[in-house]
Amino acid sequence: MKIEKLTPSKRHKDVYYIDLEDGSSLKIGINQIADFSLFTGRDLSDEEYAELSESASRWGCMQRAMQLVGYRPHSKKELLDKLIAKGEAAEAAEYAADRLEALGIINDGEYALMIVRHYAAKGYGIGRIRNELYARGVPRDLWEDALSQMPDQSDTLSHIVESRLRGKDPDKKELKKLTDHLLRRGFSWDEIRSALADRVTEEY
Repeated sequence: MKIEKLTPSKRHKDVYYIDLEDGSSLKIGINQIADFSLFTGRDLSDEEYAELSESASRWGCMQRAMQLVGYRPHSKKELLDKLIAKGEAAEAAEYAADRLEALGIINDGEYALMIVRHYAAKGYGIGRIRNELYARGVPRDLWEDALSQMPDQSDTLSHIVESRLRGKDPDKKELKKLTDHLLRRGFSWDEIRSALADRVTEEY
């Protein structure tokens, strides 16, 4: 497969485009030019072309992965799933996710702790936070360590109750509405009963 043209990108430094004689093209990084001894007019063997295509796929996937984690943190699974959903080959996506994990750019343990602290600060209970850990692909064996560092939510729960009731004693309808709201935020029945203990005069 002959290289018809090797052109630097006008928009991105260290990015090049290879135009091949069959009309196809590859996007590569500057390091691959040296790694594969590429130049205009070079004739690639089938094996060299296959290796270059795989390298280009991995390189492109790495660039996309770096962009994604630059926007916000990701779990390894979350990053892998997103790369595949955007059309990256599974092998290239796995390579990129493994590489970023090895470099410490993604770290599921640190990410789990960040999620716990973020949602606890927003006034959510442990049930909702568990759902977030699951939805974001954090491995289950990391949940308990992260949740063990969750700050006490009793003051947060009391603040939510006071802000909703505004000093009034709730009737049954208001009590159910408030209880449902707290359950949706991830608080347990025991936590809710404790928070409402001085507001309720009968069993509910």
